[in-house]
Amino acid sequence: MDTNGTMEHGETEQSRAQPAFDNVDITSPDDENENDIFESAIQEPLSPVLEDVPTDEAGDAFIEISVADPQKVGDGMGSYLAYKVSTKTNIMKFKKRQFFTMRRFSDFLGLHDLLVSKYLRMGRIIPPAPEKNIIGTTKVRMGSQPQSDPGTGVNLEWIENRRASLERFLNRVAQHPILCLDTDFVNFLESDQELPRAVNTAALSGAGVMRLFNKVGETVNKITYKMDENDPWFNDKINEVETIDANMQKLHSAIKALVTHRKELATLTGGVAKSAALLSTCEEHTGLSQALSQLADVEEKVELLRSEQANSDLYILSETIKDYIGLFGAIKDVFHERVKVFQNWQHAQIQLTKKRENKAKLELQERRDKLEFAQKEVEEWEGKVQRCQKEFDNISSEIKKEMERFELARARDFKSTIIKYLEDQMAHQQQQMKYWEAIVPVARDIA
Repeated sequence: MDTNGTMEHGETEQSRAQPAFDNVDITSPDDENENDIFESAIQEPLSPVLEDVPTDEAGDAFIEISVADPQKVGDGMGSYLAYKVSTKTNIMKFKKRQFFTMRRFSDFLGLHDLLVSKYLRMGRIIPPAPEKNIIGTTKVRMGSQPQSDPGTGVNLEWIENRRASLERFLNRVAQHPILCLDTDFVNFLESDQELPRAVNTAALSGAGVMRLFNKVGETVNKITYKMDENDPWFNDKINEVETIDANMQKLHSAIKALVTHRKELATLTGGVAKSAALLSTCEEHTGLSQALSQLADVEEKVELLRSEQANSDLYILSETIKDYIGLFGAIKDVFHERVKVFQNWQHAQIQLTKKRENKAKLELQERRDKLEFAQKEVEEWEGKVQRCQKEFDNISSEIKKEMERFELARARDFKSTIIKYLEDQMAHQQQQMKYWEAIVPVARDIA
């Protein structure tokens, strides 16, 4: 089966990843950009069939995706990691019930860009793709095969974090009743061919720099433009999202500090084990020597338990919180997209008013030679206003549906995560108690 190479289709991928139309300054003079800003307002739905799929129809349907076996392909700075993406499903959209393919990290980013370009304007919440890690990537490129290199513990941890993040990203997309049927998503999972290289996903590429400037512009626009909100639901929901997101970031920082503390505690416990073992070898008292030796063994086992607890904090709890921080960022993007649609609607209304005023002036001046053209312009902008209003109503309605689905999924996800985390912590504590209880009789037998 082919692994993903470096097929160059930069222009194609870049053009597909562009949004339907960018933000519009409603203070722009007269007819500037009036003919192209409403391009998406008159587009036919991308996938009308998908819209007919009800959310609760997937009663017996399932799709399970795993990302495993990271393999280094190539050597030097041109090398990359390829991941085995395995899928099991009974959804009829897929040709097979069980299959796998190899995908590189940029393929995942390219998939995310495609989904955003197609569905963000509709008001759909697109799960965020994992973040780039230039330092980690460079270490892997300059190192040897990650599975066999004994001196790359940091690399192995970073690779595992990325692998797990990629797996969660795909499964979150698969849980969405519309995104899971998207043609590009299906092709990503079941095609054994190389995907067109998403060159605009490179962190240091020209497209990456332009993307950074666009994000800065978007951020400035979010701060400077305030929408007159007529729907109290959106005001309440935006405040709720901001509050939860801020507190989740605080929780994530606290958990990261806890992970660091547990790792340090595990290291210190290992130091105690080594010191106790050394002391037991030079202790002449037989009973005391045995007790110290047993203590060293227990401390060594506790060191491993505390390391496992740190991994539990990281992989079970911290990574879930990190994912949801990204998801709340995606929700903010959807809300901002609605603001952009509103701005376009307001721009159309302003232009319509100007066209009507121009027509009225021509009527007063009895300029019959220009009245017919002025009337056509008025009718054209009346149609644009109607299309923009419909798009605004549609995205507002879709966001409410998406938020309802998101909240239900979030409650289930957090319930599962918290239960798993608690059970894991309890198991470690119980095992630690057994270790300590086993050494008590040895200590009491010291004569």
